[in-house]
Amino acid sequence: MKPEKLSDLKKELSGLSAQELTDICLRLAKYKKENKELLTYLLFDADNPMKYADEVKSFLLEDFKTMQKHYYYSTKSMRKIIRLVNRYAKYTGSKEVETELALWFCINFLKFADLKTSHKPLQGLLTRQFEKIIKLIPKLHGDLQFDYQKEFEIIVINASEKTRWVNKSQYL
Repeated sequence: MKPEKLSDLKKELSGLSAQELTDICLRLAKYKKENKELLTYLLFDADNPMKYADEVKSFLLEDFKTMQKHYYYSTKSMRKIIRLVNRYAKYTGSKEVETELALWFCINFLKFADLKTSHKPLQGLLTRQFEKIIKLIPKLHGDLQFDYQKEFEIIVINASEKTRWVNKSQYL
């Protein structure tokens, strides 16, 4: 069975009463964690996405702090954190929040990860975030582009000083 098109769903939903819409939303939230998280964001946090980003940062900071130092386990933890960062950024639908969280991840990667390791998967996590930020910055408003570009340059310079596998000329 194939799902209906969004336009058909929109037409059908527009004809429902408020009580029927509430019941449908609650039923959706009951069956999938992501639906409940999205509904929570839309109802309680959508008016201030940057405050939501700060809440996400404080929530995920614990994962960074409790991360094991062994490169294999730290790679697994970093992948989990990236997955969560991407999920929470997707809820906002804001490129600014997505950029903010990606930069925050890079800063904490440099602070908590074992930077002396030659484990390619761990190194790839940081380089992919750098590439993602490079693609995100041009999609922002001009003033924000300037601010985030400066912050990104500082992070890249910091990463090239702390590691031997980050080449700053590749990203700047």
